[in-house]
Amino acid sequence: MISPGTPLVLVGAGNMGGAMLSGWLDAGTDPAAIVVIDPKPPEAMVERLADAGVRCEASAPEGVTAGILMLAVKPQIMDAVLPGLKGLVGPDTVSLSVAAGKTLSYFEERLGGAVVRTIPNTPAMVGRGITGAVANAAVSAEAKAEIDRLLSVCGPVEWVEDEAMIDAITAVSGSGPAYVFYLVECMAEAGRKCGLPADLAMRLARETVTGAGELMHRSPSEAATLRQNVTSPNGTTAAALSVLMAEDGIQPVFEKALKAAADRSRELAS
Repeated sequence: MISPGTPLVLVGAGNMGGAMLSGWLDAGTDPAAIVVIDPKPPEAMVERLADAGVRCEASAPEGVTAGILMLAVKPQIMDAVLPGLKGLVGPDTVSLSVAAGKTLSYFEERLGGAVVRTIPNTPAMVGRGITGAVANAAVSAEAKAEIDRLLSVCGPVEWVEDEAMIDAITAVSGSGPAYVFYLVECMAEAGRKCGLPADLAMRLARETVTGAGELMHRSPSEAATLRQNVTSPNGTTAAALSVLMAEDGIQPVFEKALKAAADRSRELAS
């Protein structure tokens, strides 16, 4: 557990940082062991911090050395933020990033020491996220276990040894929720064109996708098996899948889309 002497310092209390923070507090983490740094936290988060008794600062406070320094700010502003945080880093600090495209070496050069790079996703906001993670050689087994515990409040954590995999993880799960939301938009629009009122088509699409996701979450069956269970020979589902699974169907489109996301992740690193 984190002790008040080596606090967990969270930089950025927006969507992702706020989701993590809420998860820690709900899991019973001592509020006195947490310091939040955010010059303009969301109003709802301000209230949560005040109610919980969590210390919140607009900039890095003096006299604080972080046990874990969690960086939950956008990668586009990371260069501007990091110089003001160097005073928080001690010999035993582990820097933990959730920023897309920012590599282990990027943080090693600017903060030094132990670094963990992670890619969570937005379902973390409801405790149903998944996080990909990679650590540098300076991260001890004990520190890795503590970080795994912290990240797990928002869903499972998948550790990899090869940092290059993080770009692909970003493409699949980091950006993945947006693909699902767009799928709902597409299904609803297609339903409208089939003659449904737009609001009904959207309700049907939303509930179908969230229900199917919950079924897959609870079922031990493979996704392919669940798909086959819905598909009667020569039925309506088979007719739709003959289009979606054609050579020019959804698979090659997803391959192209995920490659674009992974390529962009690598571009951000440079």
